[in-house]
Amino acid sequence: MADSHATAVETAAHNPALLHHFADEQQQKDAASLGMWLFLVTEIMFFGGMFCAYLVYRVAHFNAFAAGSQQLSIGLGAFNTAVLLVSSLTVVLAVNAAQRGKRKQLVVYLVLTVVLGLTFLGVKAVEYAEKFEKHHVPGASFAFTESFDDNGKHIPVNPKEAELFFSLYFAMTGMHALHMIIGCGLFAGLAVLAWKGHYTPGYYTPIENAGLYWHLVDIIWIYLFPLLYLISRHS
Repeated sequence: MADSHATAVETAAHNPALLHHFADEQQQKDAASLGMWLFLVTEIMFFGGMFCAYLVYRVAHFNAFAAGSQQLSIGLGAFNTAVLLVSSLTVVLAVNAAQRGKRKQLVVYLVLTVVLGLTFLGVKAVEYAEKFEKHHVPGASFAFTESFDDNGKHIPVNPKEAELFFSLYFAMTGMHALHMIIGCGLFAGLAVLAWKGHYTPGYYTPIENAGLYWHLVDIIWIYLFPLLYLISRHS
């Protein structure tokens, strides 16, 4: 037992990233990974409730939801989807660079991830601005009288039901955007630490865990895009 303790102390002395209450790097990595996966489960439960509420109201008020969806730009939504898919690739490349000890490549991929994240948020800001101009923001100034599908066919709309669609739209995309902002800040901080040589092939757990967070945020958008933007587009 004494020899084991001495070995742990010696390892900690050689690796400043190893916290004192862990016996070795692998135990610390496993604990951090478990904590991240538990956190991701809570995120799935949080967004899962919003998705369930959305699906229930979509079935109950399909015409209004379809009409509201017609007001969203498929082009901008598809562009943002592509941006996030590319950002997932840069995250994977960042983790790979960390594993191989490529510090400069790691920094580049982390910065690219932040740039792509900010690009997504910029496009989302453009979409939100358009909704304010058209008075599609839920509240006293909300206005939605009629809508037409892609073939010019009139869609009967109850304004209150359309307002419900946009309430869910802003709630779901707004929470997603908040997670994107957090992710951008997280990766910016990791890039600074990576530039200072904080991560090595033996220690890159924060980058790996941040990557898991980013992938979850990307997956959530993969579901949001068709659910919000592609309702009854074939009609």
